[in-house]
Amino acid sequence: MTKSDGGKARSVRIAQEPAADELLGRSPLAALVGMLLDQQVPMEWAFTGPYTLAQRMGSEDLDARKIAAYDPDAFTALFTEKPALHRYPGSMAKRVQQLCRHLVAEYDGRAEAVWADASTGAELLERLQALPGFGAQKAQIFLALLGKQFGVRPTGWREAAGAYGEEGSHRSVADITGPDSLAEVRAYKQQAKAAARAASRSA
Repeated sequence: MTKSDGGKARSVRIAQEPAADELLGRSPLAALVGMLLDQQVPMEWAFTGPYTLAQRMGSEDLDARKIAAYDPDAFTALFTEKPALHRYPGSMAKRVQQLCRHLVAEYDGRAEAVWADASTGAELLERLQALPGFGAQKAQIFLALLGKQFGVRPTGWREAAGAYGEEGSHRSVADITGPDSLAEVRAYKQQAKAAARAASRSA
């Protein structure tokens, strides 16, 4: 998938759908787009999105330059076509285009260039946080995903990923390797939301 791991595709089981997971394992852009879509929808829905998008664009892969240059209204239509790619297809279509335009402007359209030559985890985290749609938490989760499942491990990557980088944790998509771990991560997220609601009520 990247220079740092020899450019080979990885076997992942995040989307829980073989064709979608195959794309995630070999396409850095698909992995980035899946992470971008991973909010306010089930994780497997978000990470199936890149495969569905590629299919609707008539391709077996995603191309940042093609997406960046796509007519915005036509691109939004790809997201809103039923079944919709996201709970908020219009806004997410716009974010995906913004992400791809950033990749074209800053990384020659190559998603893997974001991390291929990052020398430290802190540097990689800074690059990820500069991506449109990637806040601090999303950047840390994606950094953990790169380290745990894609072999992208610059010095200090676990520390930069924070709690998401911890070995043996089941906090995020970075820890999903099949149905059982998906259930564990989902349970963790539900517990965290319940604790946050309880804390807000007692505040």
